[in-house]
Amino acid sequence: MYADIIVDITHEKLDKVFQYSIPLGLEGALSVGTEVIVPFGKGNREMSGYVVSFSEKPDYPPEKIKPVLKKAEKSIAIESKLVALAAWMKEQYGGTMIQALKTVLPIKRKEAVRMKRRVRLLLDTETAKERLKLYMDKNQKARARLLAGLMEQPEQDYELVTKKLNVTLTVIRSLEEQGVLALEAEEMMRGSVRYRKHEEETVQFNEEQKRAVGRFWEDYSRKVYGNYLVYGITGSGKTEVYIEMIRKVVGEGRQAIVLIPEIALTYQTVMRFYARFGDRVSILNSRMSAGERYDQMERVKRGEVDVMIGPRSALFTPFKNLGLIVVDEEHESTYKSEQIPRYHARETAIARGKMGGASVVLGSATPSLEAFYRCKTGDCTLLRLSSRAAGQKLPQVYTVDMREELKRGNRSIISDRLKELVRERLNKGQQTMLFLNRRGYAGFVSCRSCGYVVKCPHCDVSLSAHKGGRLICHYCGYEEQARNICPSCGSGCIGGFRAGTQQIEDIVKQEFPGARVLRMDMDTTKKKDGHEKILSAFSNGEADVLIGTQMIVKGHDFPNVTLVGILAADMSLYSNDYRSGERTFELLVQAAGRAGRGNLRGEVVIQTYSPEHYSIRMAAEQNYEGFYEEEMRYRELMGYPPVSDLLAVLMTGADEKYLDLAAGYLKSFTVRADKGKALQIIGPASPYVSKVNDEYRRILYLKCKKKEALIEIKDLLEQYIEMNRGFDRIKIQFDFNPMGVF
Repeated sequence: MYADIIVDITHEKLDKVFQYSIPLGLEGALSVGTEVIVPFGKGNREMSGYVVSFSEKPDYPPEKIKPVLKKAEKSIAIESKLVALAAWMKEQYGGTMIQALKTVLPIKRKEAVRMKRRVRLLLDTETAKERLKLYMDKNQKARARLLAGLMEQPEQDYELVTKKLNVTLTVIRSLEEQGVLALEAEEMMRGSVRYRKHEEETVQFNEEQKRAVGRFWEDYSRKVYGNYLVYGITGSGKTEVYIEMIRKVVGEGRQAIVLIPEIALTYQTVMRFYARFGDRVSILNSRMSAGERYDQMERVKRGEVDVMIGPRSALFTPFKNLGLIVVDEEHESTYKSEQIPRYHARETAIARGKMGGASVVLGSATPSLEAFYRCKTGDCTLLRLSSRAAGQKLPQVYTVDMREELKRGNRSIISDRLKELVRERLNKGQQTMLFLNRRGYAGFVSCRSCGYVVKCPHCDVSLSAHKGGRLICHYCGYEEQARNICPSCGSGCIGGFRAGTQQIEDIVKQEFPGARVLRMDMDTTKKKDGHEKILSAFSNGEADVLIGTQMIVKGHDFPNVTLVGILAADMSLYSNDYRSGERTFELLVQAAGRAGRGNLRGEVVIQTYSPEHYSIRMAAEQNYEGFYEEEMRYRELMGYPPVSDLLAVLMTGADEKYLDLAAGYLKSFTVRADKGKALQIIGPASPYVSKVNDEYRRILYLKCKKKEALIEIKDLLEQYIEMNRGFDRIKIQFDFNPMGVF
């Protein structure tokens, strides 16, 4: 028997399988995905690798084939279905097979099992009293102390017994030998939440929720495992719909994965699932220790988990009979990996569902253009939820033109209308959320008098401010000098915009001295459970105003919040990214959706220098489909996704001149390889950050209406790079449909 093995070397030239023989002692012990130790190269140095397939016949003379040495210690096998998914990811997103395999491996190595020991009394009351008297008569104080403690509480933790009663393990063992007590041990699962399943609650679904669940289950019952988009306004009860779908799937003996975009969403969302499924739910997140993650995967393998909830990496949970994948808030950019392979969890979930016979449900109040486009082209079934689950009205939205505020002499970042409404909430004992539409410094340049933004004349994205007064486009490389006078209105109020959550907090405290203020951003949530502590305090009414970046506006439900203020809506609108309009619309709608989720109707104030922009107008109207039509016209005109596909080729190197030379060769090869002239080639140019850790960076963009053509070009570029040793001095990465600029 022979095994085909991918050796653990991240190098394109070794990105292929090597055949090894399986010794008699290992026959039957290996499976697809097993990590093994093999001799590699002329020196036969021991290296790890993964088994990807088996064969009965050798591809080479048997005497030339080296044997597998052993299974790797503390290794974690990759499920065979996930090996196939890794191969798909390598093909779709680039990189090497070993990088893809390591991505689908949810935990990297075995961790030590943590045991919890208990001491339990075995004697009845009368016998225990007799034995206690015997110990006391013999002056056996430690034994008497231990027995007396157990008579008071017959079962106790070992650690508590040894510390509280001051007895040693020798004493405990001696009483165990006498049949007085039992020293028991059980495996303790790290990262588990002890949560009792609630009694069955009858959820009153509205007609739209019933139709959504009914359509899904009608297909599923017929073994039609499709893709669905639950498009529901904020507060429409999407989570209840997911839970009901999962309940039906779990009832069939299958499992479900629920992806969430970031840790801030975990607590409130997960508690709903625990209430319904009890401890059959597990969580993964980036703040868990290796031991906690390992224990949760062990629970999965034992069949103790039906529902796994977590961010992107939870997608690779090795369920044996996966039936449903839910991607909540599917529009979120955090579903795109920044490591090689740069996969998108939404697309990869659809691929995993197709390979394993599982349905995929996407959900959002502001669907990505890619997801809605799938519905338009028939690749995805649209399930609408157009009203709030409890019948509340959507909030009243006011758009404040900050140019007019400036004309009236208000130079503050908080408009007069917003100040008035905040005071009103403070007087009524209601809560306010103030959302800053981007943390820190935004690189675009705009005029505070008329709202003009300096843009690239070739790419329709904003130019970014750099040192030395230069404004640069990070798509095509266009460059011009910064201006002191606005070319549109002649005002001198033109420049970059600087504002952070800490400055906003200071302004609010100064403007409203009696207000209790909380701030939630990356700085205040660095510690473990930082998110939950701030959210819990705000939910308990310990603050009047919550200030934060985008992490405060996603998925949280605070019934007493009746006002949301959106500060500087334009900060994401004019970022140097073709998705800026979409991101702005998403953030504004999500932020507005936090207001009025209780019995009182909410109000929202959007502060902007561009009230006429369709992203702002449509967000104020909560009109997603109107936005979709406008944005798609722009994407069609400029050839951006989802109308066309975009491949970014990122190149880095220590020698800038050599890097420019290599980038030129790659572009020339791409032009020659594009025989059908189907590609639009942009660059190479310097990205937004042109140098990191003494490594210069260049980027080449390729656009095409057919993704297959881009994949083919990517494959040809990989072969070209592998054949030419000159590229050994630079690093090259591929990114399909990047979610942001580099």
